[in-house]
Amino acid sequence: MTDRAPSTKPAEPWRQRLIRGLLYGRNVDRAVKARARVGFAIIAFAAVYAIIAGRLVMFAIGADSHGARRTASQDAIATARPDIIDRNGAILATDVKAPSLFGEPRRIIDKDEAIELLTATLPDLDTAEVRDRLSSRKGFVWLKREITPQQQQDIHRLGVPGIGFLRENRRIYPTGATVAHLIGLVNIDNQGIAGMEKWLDNNGLADLHRAGFATDRLQKPVELSIDLRVEHALRDELLKAKEKYKAKAASGLVSNVRTGEIVALVSLPDFDPNNPKEAHDPDRINRLTTGVFEMGSTFKTLTLAMALDSGKATLHTMYDARGALHYGKFAIHDSHPLGRAISLSEVFTFSSNVGAARIALAQGVEAHKAFLKKVGQLDRLRTELPESASPIVPKRWGELNTITISFGHGIAVAPLQAVMGINAMVNGGYLIPPTFLKRTEEDAKAMAKRVVKPETSDKIRYLMRLNAEIGTAKSADVKGYYIGGKTGTAEKVVNGRYSKKQVLNSFTAILPADNPKYQLLVMLDEPKALPETHGFITSGWNAVPTGGKVIARIAPLLGLEPRFDLPPSDRLILAASRTTQ
Repeated sequence: MTDRAPSTKPAEPWRQRLIRGLLYGRNVDRAVKARARVGFAIIAFAAVYAIIAGRLVMFAIGADSHGARRTASQDAIATARPDIIDRNGAILATDVKAPSLFGEPRRIIDKDEAIELLTATLPDLDTAEVRDRLSSRKGFVWLKREITPQQQQDIHRLGVPGIGFLRENRRIYPTGATVAHLIGLVNIDNQGIAGMEKWLDNNGLADLHRAGFATDRLQKPVELSIDLRVEHALRDELLKAKEKYKAKAASGLVSNVRTGEIVALVSLPDFDPNNPKEAHDPDRINRLTTGVFEMGSTFKTLTLAMALDSGKATLHTMYDARGALHYGKFAIHDSHPLGRAISLSEVFTFSSNVGAARIALAQGVEAHKAFLKKVGQLDRLRTELPESASPIVPKRWGELNTITISFGHGIAVAPLQAVMGINAMVNGGYLIPPTFLKRTEEDAKAMAKRVVKPETSDKIRYLMRLNAEIGTAKSADVKGYYIGGKTGTAEKVVNGRYSKKQVLNSFTAILPADNPKYQLLVMLDEPKALPETHGFITSGWNAVPTGGKVIARIAPLLGLEPRFDLPPSDRLILAASRTTQ
């Protein structure tokens, strides 16, 4: 048997030796190095997966809060509102940025400690409510909206995790209560809930909010017809009158008879829109648009205009006022009976109820009803203000209704509604819808409706001026402004009967009477008698002198220059009329 030659390992090509040397070096145990490399790979993959897992946990915890915070931030921008300014550019309402406090319940470590610290810093927080909110599973909860910068700083110093702040738009009213009933107010989310603020939302602002377009940059100021200077003067005099005569309420407005613009509107008691809780008091309603009242003898202006416009009566037509007017078991009396027949002019000047009733009866029930409807007294008046009320009109309108309505009893209308009707009687005969936005005379003419003849308007202006010269409006005749006026004293219904001790007084004035531009209405609810009024509570003793004080203050603000030594009304006004009767 021959020996086999020993086996030999084939020689490794030089290229492989080069590659192995570069990769592993010389004299290295490849098995050991492979195990090390596998271990390193395992550690690297574990680290990567740990990072991914950690991020997922963070997203799971924080995603809701970040999303909620983003949403809240977007809502804060979306509730931005345009400035509201008066006709001269004075700011009546504007937005400011205010911090609001929120919590992220999932991030709060010690909720009891957080609640204790927060309620100690903000004592007005309800502990139970805060605990309920922070105990929820939500990622975001509001704790208090619109806190002060000092409160924000105090809470920030607490260093409570999961408690933060968002800057929101907060509505402020620099003029306070001065234009409260007109401007209205907003809720905590900056949404209009009354007055012109609500009108803004109803006319497109809410839609812009929902679309996300109502940002601070895009909104132009809303310009109102109100003159803040006139508003302040009117409110100041009404406050003084309310206190002096111990009235339950006082209200007034100034209207441009040529455009229908409301230049000032005040209803007392009012409220501060910066403190919305006051607005819930039922006694603080806007009495000029939301309330309806029997307007008393100011309604005689419409009764006499109806008769003059029909052609069935002239300024000199006589009416029997020798005694009371009896209708069934009812008797109509005059406050100051003359005991004789009186002319239509005297019916107005002496404010005769009997005369007004006979004038209306001569026209007829249907004609009377049709005229009041034509001048806007029987339908609900709609303006920009959402707050309005329908007039209270008799369901069955007979002769007795015509008798009482002729002198302002038996029908209740919004005072602004009555102002609109009287505007038409003195501006040449045009019924113009009132507005709280700026309007030109050209725009007003485009929407105006003629309701009486120009010559009828001339005669009504004459009668109102005559009343300031020799009648019940004498104490409001501020020299130089040639005013006209009509008083009204409406007895209030108490326990189903008219009370002579509880009255609603009104005074309406036009200035100047020969070419009216403005009408002023002053109303005092349940004024009391004073020694200087000699025990009387009728309009001539309180509403009229109040109106005179208002006119003296606002006429210069309205740009009316005083004119002295003017001729009496029959020469200055009737002489310019087309027909003098």
